[in-house]
Amino acid sequence: QVQLVESGGGLVQAGGSLRLSCAASGLTFSRYTMGWFRQAPGKEREFVAAFSWSGGSGSYLDSVKGRFTISRDNAKNTVYLQMNSLKPEDTAVYYCAARSGATTSPYRAQYDYWGQGTQVTVSS
Repeated sequence: QVQLVESGGGLVQAGGSLRLSCAASGLTFSRYTMGWFRQAPGKEREFVAAFSWSGGSGSYLDSVKGRFTISRDNAKNTVYLQMNSLKPEDTAVYYCAARSGATTSPYRAQYDYWGQGTQVTVSS
């Protein structure tokens, strides 16, 4: 049974930082592209970042480029999202997702597994 468990969310002031983690089990982590999505109240779930299992520098939503960094540790079956210079508009539930393809994708339908999400709240 595949499980993705996010952690690291919380309340932070604007300009602050958080690091989200997503621990994966039940799959061959090194063969999955990992992504982060977020969903704010009343809005659609949107792509934030993804990191292919084949390497590379990751892909990002334009509004988080230069502030967020996605990384992965295959030895720990974990993907991270380092979030710096946080803004109130970053407030959302953040979800980890996994897809078996080698390329990153911004489309929710192309991800096979999802975590339960972790809340990130940025106060102004």
